[in-house]
Amino acid sequence: MADKTWLTQGQYDKLKGELDQRRDVRRPEIAQLIEAARREGDLSENGGYQAAREEQSMNETRILQLEELLRNAEVGAIPEDNGVVEPGMVVVAKIGGVEETFLLGARDAGEGLNMSVYSPTAPIGKALIGVAAGQTTSYDTPAGKSIKVEVISATPYKG
Repeated sequence: MADKTWLTQGQYDKLKGELDQRRDVRRPEIAQLIEAARREGDLSENGGYQAAREEQSMNETRILQLEELLRNAEVGAIPEDNGVVEPGMVVVAKIGGVEETFLLGARDAGEGLNMSVYSPTAPIGKALIGVAAGQTTSYDTPAGKSIKVEVISATPYKG
């Protein structure tokens, strides 16, 4: 069973919209392109057919990813604005001495946010949950290196 992925209602709606568009609009469009290319004859040398089949494969893969993500999503309310890091918060932190702003939430829902997105299940996400602004913690990278993180602020994501 896959881990639960925390999403705001807005993130869930955005991903659901992408799924609906890919399944209900793009899938039939690609099927029409494949059928039109098929009618042209020799499929082994038909570039349009090959391109449409590749696009179909990528679309179907993304549909499966979105279905899995949404099936395992936990939609939460906007977190309390108390400066304590939890999923759904925009965090400003010094990571290894470098200041960075990121959302603690689902990476797939972060497209177009103009900031990084870290999963609550990633090492940095696990280390930061429950840490308040002004506090310092650390986490171990998969390679075993310990990285110091100072939380500057944590505010609810309102997108």
